[in-house]
Amino acid sequence: MPPVTDDAPLLDDLMPWSVAPLRLGRPWVVAPDVRTLRARWDALAGAPGDAEREALFRPTRARSLSTPVAALPGQRTVTARFAREAGPCPEPVRLAHGPFDEQWLLPDHRLIDVARPELWRVADERQLFAVEQGYVPQAAGPALLVTAALPDGRSPAGRPGRIRPLYRRPGGREPNVTPGLLELLSERYGAGVAPADLLAWAVAAARPAPAGCAVPLPADPDVWASGVALGHRMTDVQLRGARSGRRPRLPGGRRPYVRAALPARPATLAYDAEDEALLVGDGGRISPVPAEAWDYRVGGVRMLELWFGHRTSPAEPGTLEAIRPATWPQEWTSDLLELITVLALQAQLESERPDLCNTDLLTRTTLHSAGILPAPATARRPASVLDREEEGPEGQLSLL
Repeated sequence: MPPVTDDAPLLDDLMPWSVAPLRLGRPWVVAPDVRTLRARWDALAGAPGDAEREALFRPTRARSLSTPVAALPGQRTVTARFAREAGPCPEPVRLAHGPFDEQWLLPDHRLIDVARPELWRVADERQLFAVEQGYVPQAAGPALLVTAALPDGRSPAGRPGRIRPLYRRPGGREPNVTPGLLELLSERYGAGVAPADLLAWAVAAARPAPAGCAVPLPADPDVWASGVALGHRMTDVQLRGARSGRRPRLPGGRRPYVRAALPARPATLAYDAEDEALLVGDGGRISPVPAEAWDYRVGGVRMLELWFGHRTSPAEPGTLEAIRPATWPQEWTSDLLELITVLALQAQLESERPDLCNTDLLTRTTLHSAGILPAPATARRPASVLDREEEGPEGQLSLL
């Protein structure tokens, strides 16, 4: 990967509106399966006394059983203080729980310390979220990932990066792009540049840098076109077909299979490089698993090991986190097989990243001279969303 020059544009220059990562405050609001979340909710709502409920809830400075909060945008959850909660579990929503790990979240604002409502307001079937990865010097891994699920912005190592929605309003309206940039790039490259093309280029070409995610822009239209095509393929893999409807598949008909049944409670994960096999617990075996999938890392952390640890790490007895499936669910196995495919494809595509060492670049100086930078202050703030009513604390109407 070529070094990043100080004059390379940052993603912050190109997509100026960003949101900090969520702060969940309590890990039990997230789980790899929906049944676990419902069981945790039932245990909390059915606690026999206030002291027991408080101990399970785990109050923080931001949230307690009596904290008044507004509903999360787009979610049908009550806003009465949780101390009086006796209703059914809210419907869990999909969450990108760090890189390459889709789990489920209880979408109740009373349970989440800092939920970033501005993200929930623009999350819909048209939205994509670019998630910067924390900068870790000399660590392997991508600088930028993309997800269709609401991301929490967790980073496996280093300081978490920012979350940048592709659109500032629901319905794919008002691209989160510095004003004038798409027109400038369209003129330079001799073809129309859509917001999704800019994001695709960033996914393919982004480089980690201390100042943030750097996105070199080529002057050559052919380099741009090939990078955009690669970025769209990478995006489709990372979204797992959420927009195209095409589930990721390895080329040549290869496909990981369970060759020996996984044990009920696997505690270890290892790799047999000679046989390209993933060894799950005592006797479980999945193959073929390309070495690139096993060794794929973000922020220097191996993704398969992190994913497995999220599902098997011991929890403190008596806590809500300790409520989990008694045995390894079949759906986790399906998720693991798909993750292996996604990581193998991602590694393969990353090897095709555009070589920008020997090509002219459009620098930050170029963008300043063209009047594109600096981005106006209004582009860095969330757009006003005035066409939706939101419930405030205790059922009051919240004005936006």
